[in-house]
Amino acid sequence: MATVLIVEDDPLIASFIQKALVRHGHDVEWVQTGKAALDRIDRTGVDLQLLDLGLPDIDGLDVLRQLKERGDQTPVIIITSRSDPVDRTIAEGLGVRAYLTKPFPLADLFAMVDAAL
Repeated sequence: MATVLIVEDDPLIASFIQKALVRHGHDVEWVQTGKAALDRIDRTGVDLQLLDLGLPDIDGLDVLRQLKERGDQTPVIIITSRSDPVDRTIAEGLGVRAYLTKPFPLADLFAMVDAAL
């Protein structure tokens, strides 16, 4: 069973994704800030991170940069309402596996999660 970390500040969205991924057979944890995500990954690591870009403390792209600087190889899927092509290009340059713009079909999320794991 893979451990998936959801980094999302909106409790409704996080709960929806968490329930769906648990039904899909994954162990899922949720944090609301970039700092909490970095701390969680530093403690024991995770198999996959679903990362929102619009976080209240650290922009998701900065979380990606910090992970890359640390040499962390955790696969990351961006889940965001930001559809700016510049954000997508930066995220891809930082090694994200996929970039989903909210709202998105659950089937797309499942396919990307399965491919990343």
